Amino acid sequence: MSLRALPQTDRGRFLRFLAVGVLNAVVAYLAFAAMVRLGLHPQPALAAAFVIGILWNYQTHSGLVFGARGWRRMVPYAVAYLAVYGVNALSLWALLRLGAGPYLAQAILVPAMAALSYVLVSFALTGRAGVGGNPSA
Repeated sequence: MSLRALPQTDRGRFLRFLAVGVLNAVVAYLAFAAMVRLGLHPQPALAAAFVIGILWNYQTHSGLVFGARGWRRMVPYAVAYLAVYGVNALSLWALLRLGAGPYLAQAILVPAMAALSYVLVSFALTGRAGVGGNPSA
């Protein structure tokens, strides 16, 4: 996705989406690290951090980026979140099979996953695929 392809108001929204994404990543990591520190095995800690992440990210994306209020859009948001995870996991698997190392493979995928996430989360929260419109929730 090119920022120039977006109208000015959507560029700002996309940049807020990216900034909030950084905040969300920090919160998810801190939740994971705290649970591991308290003695939880890494896999259950990851699952719990993922659930916490969906709830936290919904609030930050809906409120700080898209201006949506309430919990009406939570299910579509969670589906979008899981879809991005699925595409990311499948793409990572494919790049690993082609011989890329895990760090390079995921680094290659980050821009595409950010763009896909923006489109799907936008649709989940506003009913439009990332460009224009007010939230319908």
